Amino acid sequence: MSLRAEPVICLLLVLTTLAGCLGSDTPTETPDTDGSALTSVFERNLLPFNVTSSYSHTLAGGLYNILEPLSIDVPVALPLDEGGAAITQDAKVHMGLWLPDVPEGTKVPVVADIGPYYSDGDVDATTPARRLGGFLIENLVPQGYAVAQVSVFGTGQANHCMDLMGLSEQLGIDAAVTYLGTQDWSNGNVGLIGRSYDGSTPWQAAMFGNEHLKTIVPISGLIGMHELMWRNGSAEFRGPIMHNVVYGTFGIDSADVNAFAILGGDATKAVTVNEFDEDDLDTLCKDYALGPAVGAAAYATGDWAAPEVNDYWKERYFLDRALANYKGSVYFIHGLQDWNVDPHMAFPAYQQLQGKGIEVKGLFGQWNHMYPDRPSEHVNAGEGRGREAFPESVRFDWAQDLLEWFDHYLMGTGTKPPLHAEVQDNQGAWRIEATYPPTDATWNLIKLSEGELVQGAGPTGDPVVKPASNTLGFEESGEPVVYTFPGFDNDTRIVGTPRFHATVTPTGPGGQLFAELVDKTDGLRLGHAVMDLRFADGGNTMKPVTPGKAIVAKMEFEAFDVLLPAGHELELRISATGEDYLPAAVSDPVIIDPAESVLKLSTIERGAEAFFTPPAWDVCTHPDMVSRAGNNENFAKRLNEDHGCAF
Repeated sequence: MSLRAEPVICLLLVLTTLAGCLGSDTPTETPDTDGSALTSVFERNLLPFNVTSSYSHTLAGGLYNILEPLSIDVPVALPLDEGGAAITQDAKVHMGLWLPDVPEGTKVPVVADIGPYYSDGDVDATTPARRLGGFLIENLVPQGYAVAQVSVFGTGQANHCMDLMGLSEQLGIDAAVTYLGTQDWSNGNVGLIGRSYDGSTPWQAAMFGNEHLKTIVPISGLIGMHELMWRNGSAEFRGPIMHNVVYGTFGIDSADVNAFAILGGDATKAVTVNEFDEDDLDTLCKDYALGPAVGAAAYATGDWAAPEVNDYWKERYFLDRALANYKGSVYFIHGLQDWNVDPHMAFPAYQQLQGKGIEVKGLFGQWNHMYPDRPSEHVNAGEGRGREAFPESVRFDWAQDLLEWFDHYLMGTGTKPPLHAEVQDNQGAWRIEATYPPTDATWNLIKLSEGELVQGAGPTGDPVVKPASNTLGFEESGEPVVYTFPGFDNDTRIVGTPRFHATVTPTGPGGQLFAELVDKTDGLRLGHAVMDLRFADGGNTMKPVTPGKAIVAKMEFEAFDVLLPAGHELELRISATGEDYLPAAVSDPVIIDPAESVLKLSTIERGAEAFFTPPAWDVCTHPDMVSRAGNNENFAKRLNEDHGCAF
């Protein structure tokens, strides 16, 4: 998608216990030497992968030709109170479907990408999409898979409302899964895959426990709408008006191009603008009126608040019902530098699924809101946000990895893939973990008073976090509070979700803390945490803040995985807001107690046997890099400086 939806969306959006895990997180997998199993990830760098394309490819081409796409409407029964096309009972979702030219009587599994962008900013559903569909069709249909591109309600050629992940959309997704699993040509097994919005529809499907849904591959997907835009009561600035301002417009033809352009798409490739017509009356549904109200209420309180607001967000929370009903497998994919759909969408959900006995695999690299295998995306990473891990971040073995996953869970013929997490640290190295975050981490506790306060002292000498001066922006009325700490004696691997438990005294009825951890020696950003003090214990329930009464803000960092070189100093920067979070709706200066505030760093040690090297590729000769360098002098200079190219 573009739920943060690529950089420019933000302008508009203002818009454990683990089942089956061994006691150690050290991998037990060894390279296959007798050919009886899949080629181990430790040996893939020896295989002849295509590393010169714009994305990854399977090792071997398939046997089958690709038939012409079919355009299919799937009828959906909706409750009358959903409004729109539910009233006339002619609601439908639409799909483009590609089948392999297999011998008559052969039944094939289905892989589908379901989302809102077909015709609304990308190609129509019967044309291979630039985002993912073309990749799936090219790689999987020749291997004997059907591939579907499905439009959710209110988008593309589907009718009804753009329900923004509400009940109508969920029922439409489930109907599409049932359709694909019950056709004469289908073997009954359906898998869903997609990124961002399209990575959230698999979670919606999983809620139903549909017998045909055998696996999901959510790439930076949402486990819930409120969870996307609020973190510990703190709101992203797209949160308050997400529904109607952006995604709701997809149901109205005249807004399609402009909405997608603001979402960060390529407006030059968008569909032609049409005038509002009578078909757009299908979009008049109840949640269009509720959307702005719940956004405003959630920003004011950070909470699910009143019953009608609670119902809106509860309807759009997927993980609880997926945990209760889903019987398939999950291949989690998430960028550890993704601040569009933050990593807390994957953690602790990864371990919660394992705890339910669901078969789970993970791929967690140092990329932003991206696919794992696109050099043209990964090369754009900034310093401290994935640049140091490039080009090793690009996984040209991903298509093969997906094929092996689908062969087992959908085709029913392949060897069971290893159920582990493949994790990349900020310096580019890949390793295997049994789960993530690792369960064998050591917690290092560092009091703020053990560091040096170098900035942010108030009139009495106490560190004071001041609120933002502009409630609609991010300027602050003072510099951040900054502490520095001596480095570790040895190279130190800080992983998972470190914590900052800050004992603070609010001077008013509210406040917000944004903490950022930095490698001071290199100046590289490591990770961040945010919390509205009304949610100091975490969760979704607001508690009053009493001026002058100390509280402990139990902040947890978004998951990160960094290697801190020996001797490198750490810096903790504490302010009232950061990244793309709004200033708190209720915000006052906050006084920190350094003696009672603790930075908790989770660290692990791993031997060489845990690490592997993906298929290597040459940045300086890759066609995409060469073409871009030829057209962009600054880009060429960067490749020369970073990778020793000679452009």
